[in-house]
Amino acid sequence: MVILLMGVAGSGKTTVGRTLAAQLGWPFADADDFHPAANVAKMSAGQPLTDEDRAPWLAAIRAYIEATLARGGSAVVTCSALKDRYRRAVVTDPARVKLVHLTGTPALLRERIGARQNHFMKPAMLDSQLAALELPADALAIDITPPPAEIAAAIRRALAL
Repeated sequence: MVILLMGVAGSGKTTVGRTLAAQLGWPFADADDFHPAANVAKMSAGQPLTDEDRAPWLAAIRAYIEATLARGGSAVVTCSALKDRYRRAVVTDPARVKLVHLTGTPALLRERIGARQNHFMKPAMLDSQLAALELPADALAIDITPPPAEIAAAIRRALAL
């Protein structure tokens, strides 16, 4: 099984993902690590990515998920997956890829983004992500207000892990 944590910037995908992976004893893969250098440079300059920019990034995440499932492995993977077509691009097998949407208020998300050090995502880019977000109908929605360990435990309970 692969658990795909999705949500806008500041939702805690990386922090919750690492915590969840540690609790489960599974590998963790952060979507940020799949971005080509050109995407990181663009976002560092405060420019939102286009669908064309996202294509190789989504393909790399999909390849990682497919390889994990092909070898019978499990993993926790993050991806903003803001639009339905992005989710369809990375979720190759909905029976084995469980989508978890980390949700929070815009104020909390801005606060978290503003507190980050040395990250390419700028607070001003949150508005474009919130505008682009297409709420998933088939995801487990989890509130990000509790501490990461509690969020991870809630995900494990909901997925019977």
